[in-house]
Amino acid sequence: MRSVDRVRAYFVQRGIPIEVKELPSSTRTAQLAADAVGTSLGSIVKSLVFVADGRSVLALVAGDQRADPAKIARHAGAQAARIANADEVRAATSYAIGGVPPVAHSQPLATLIDRTLLRFDTVWAAAGAPNAVFKIEMKKLVELTQGRIEDIVTADN
Repeated sequence: MRSVDRVRAYFVQRGIPIEVKELPSSTRTAQLAADAVGTSLGSIVKSLVFVADGRSVLALVAGDQRADPAKIARHAGAQAARIANADEVRAATSYAIGGVPPVAHSQPLATLIDRTLLRFDTVWAAAGAPNAVFKIEMKKLVELTQGRIEDIVTADN
Protein backbone atom coordinates (compact mmCIF):
# COMPACT_ATOMS: atom_id res chain seq x y z
CA MET A 1 0.00 0.00 0.00
CA ARG A 2 1.32 3.45 -0.90
CA SER A 3 2.15 5.78 1.99
CA VAL A 4 -0.59 8.23 0.97
CA ASP A 5 -3.13 5.40 0.87
CA ARG A 6 -2.16 4.38 4.42
CA VAL A 7 -3.00 7.91 5.58
CA ARG A 8 -6.32 7.83 3.70
CA ALA A 9 -7.13 4.43 5.23
CA TYR A 10 -6.36 5.79 8.71
CA PHE A 11 -9.08 8.43 8.34
CA VAL A 12 -11.58 6.07 6.65
CA GLN A 13 -11.16 3.45 9.40
CA ARG A 14 -12.02 6.09 11.99
CA GLY A 15 -14.93 7.51 10.04
CA ILE A 16 -13.25 10.92 9.77
CA PRO A 17 -14.19 12.78 6.58
CA ILE A 18 -10.79 14.24 5.71
CA GLU A 19 -9.66 14.56 2.11
CA VAL A 20 -6.03 13.74 1.38
CA LYS A 21 -4.90 15.86 -1.57
CA GLU A 22 -2.13 14.79 -3.91
CA LEU A 23 -0.81 17.90 -5.60
CA PRO A 24 1.18 18.39 -8.80
CA SER A 25 3.79 20.43 -6.92
CA SER A 26 6.03 19.47 -4.02
CA THR A 27 4.96 20.06 -0.44
CA ARG A 28 8.26 18.72 0.92
CA THR A 29 8.95 21.88 2.96
CA ALA A 30 6.56 24.01 4.99
CA GLN A 31 6.96 26.95 2.59
CA LEU A 32 6.30 24.77 -0.48
CA ALA A 33 3.22 23.33 1.23
CA ALA A 34 1.90 26.78 2.18
CA ASP A 35 2.41 28.01 -1.38
CA ALA A 36 0.76 24.90 -2.87
CA VAL A 37 -2.45 25.21 -0.82
CA GLY A 38 -2.53 29.00 -0.55
CA THR A 39 -2.29 29.34 3.21
CA SER A 40 0.00 31.03 5.72
CA LEU A 41 3.29 29.38 6.58
CA GLY A 42 2.33 29.12 10.26
CA SER A 43 -0.70 26.94 9.52
CA ILE A 44 1.50 24.20 8.07
CA VAL A 45 2.28 21.46 10.58
CA LYS A 46 5.84 20.17 10.44
CA SER A 47 5.96 16.59 11.75
CA LEU A 48 9.49 16.30 13.10
CA VAL A 49 10.93 13.19 14.70
CA PHE A 50 13.46 13.67 17.47
CA VAL A 51 15.51 11.09 19.34
CA ALA A 52 15.36 11.86 23.06
CA ASP A 53 17.59 9.60 25.17
CA GLY A 54 17.13 6.86 22.58
CA ARG A 55 13.32 7.23 22.30
CA SER A 56 11.53 8.60 19.26
CA VAL A 57 9.40 11.68 19.95
CA LEU A 58 7.16 13.37 17.40
CA ALA A 59 7.19 17.17 17.52
CA LEU A 60 4.39 18.96 15.66
CA VAL A 61 5.67 22.45 14.93
CA ALA A 62 4.12 25.41 13.11
CA GLY A 63 5.71 26.09 9.74
CA ASP A 64 6.90 29.53 10.77
CA GLN A 65 8.64 28.25 13.93
CA ARG A 66 11.84 26.32 14.67
CA ALA A 67 11.87 23.38 17.05
CA ASP A 68 14.11 23.71 20.09
CA PRO A 69 15.83 20.38 20.89
CA ALA A 70 16.52 21.40 24.51
CA LYS A 71 12.85 22.18 25.14
CA ILE A 72 11.80 18.95 23.43
CA ALA A 73 14.22 16.99 25.63
CA ARG A 74 12.88 18.66 28.77
CA HIS A 75 9.22 17.99 27.88
CA ALA A 76 10.07 14.42 26.87
CA GLY A 77 11.77 13.82 30.22
CA ALA A 78 15.13 13.30 28.54
CA GLN A 79 18.65 14.62 29.09
CA ALA A 80 19.07 15.51 25.40
CA ALA A 81 17.23 15.39 22.09
CA ARG A 82 18.36 15.62 18.49
CA ILE A 83 16.59 15.59 15.16
CA ALA A 84 16.33 12.04 13.82
CA ASN A 85 18.13 11.02 10.65
CA ALA A 86 16.27 9.64 7.63
CA ASP A 87 16.62 6.00 8.70
CA GLU A 88 15.44 6.78 12.23
CA VAL A 89 12.44 8.71 10.90
CA ARG A 90 11.40 5.81 8.66
CA ALA A 91 11.90 3.29 11.48
CA ALA A 92 9.79 5.34 13.91
CA THR A 93 6.98 6.35 11.55
CA SER A 94 7.19 4.15 8.40
CA TYR A 95 7.33 7.34 6.30
CA ALA A 96 10.17 9.19 4.57
CA ILE A 97 11.28 12.69 5.51
CA GLY A 98 9.26 15.26 3.58
CA GLY A 99 6.01 13.35 3.85
CA VAL A 100 5.73 12.35 7.52
CA PRO A 101 2.12 12.80 8.65
CA PRO A 102 1.22 13.59 12.25
CA VAL A 103 -0.95 10.43 12.37
CA ALA A 104 -1.08 6.89 10.91
CA HIS A 105 2.33 5.75 12.12
CA SER A 106 3.49 2.15 12.36
CA GLN A 107 3.72 2.49 16.15
CA PRO A 108 2.41 4.96 18.74
CA LEU A 109 4.72 7.91 19.26
CA ALA A 110 4.92 10.28 22.20
CA THR A 111 3.82 13.58 20.64
CA LEU A 112 4.55 17.16 21.61
CA ILE A 113 2.56 19.93 19.95
CA ASP A 114 3.93 23.45 19.48
CA ARG A 115 1.56 25.78 21.35
CA THR A 116 1.82 28.39 18.56
CA LEU A 117 -0.26 26.07 16.36
CA LEU A 118 -3.26 26.96 18.54
CA ARG A 119 -3.45 30.31 16.66
CA PHE A 120 -5.21 28.39 13.90
CA ASP A 121 -8.61 26.72 13.87
CA THR A 122 -7.49 24.53 10.96
CA VAL A 123 -4.03 23.47 9.84
CA TRP A 124 -2.46 21.55 6.95
CA ALA A 125 -0.20 18.53 7.42
CA ALA A 126 1.78 16.09 5.30
CA ALA A 127 -0.07 12.99 4.18
CA GLY A 128 2.61 10.40 3.54
CA ALA A 129 4.35 11.75 0.43
CA PRO A 130 6.23 14.94 -0.53
CA ASN A 131 3.25 16.13 -2.60
CA ALA A 132 0.34 15.07 -0.36
CA VAL A 133 -1.41 17.07 2.36
CA PHE A 134 -4.62 17.20 4.35
CA LYS A 135 -6.51 19.94 6.17
CA ILE A 136 -7.69 19.26 9.71
CA GLU A 137 -9.20 21.14 12.63
CA MET A 138 -6.52 21.82 15.20
CA LYS A 139 -8.63 20.39 18.02
CA LYS A 140 -9.11 17.17 16.02
CA LEU A 141 -5.37 16.91 15.43
CA VAL A 142 -4.70 17.22 19.17
CA GLU A 143 -7.32 14.54 19.84
CA LEU A 144 -6.00 12.09 17.23
CA THR A 145 -2.34 12.44 18.18
CA GLN A 146 -3.02 12.54 21.92
CA GLY A 147 -0.25 15.10 21.91
CA ARG A 148 0.71 17.40 24.77
CA ILE A 149 0.65 21.09 23.97
CA GLU A 150 3.93 22.63 25.07
CA ASP A 151 6.38 25.43 24.33
CA ILE A 152 8.83 23.53 22.11
CA VAL A 153 10.11 26.23 19.75
CA THR A 154 13.03 28.63 19.85
CA ALA A 155 12.45 32.07 21.29
CA ASP A 156 14.05 33.83 18.30
CA ASN A 157 11.22 33.21 15.82
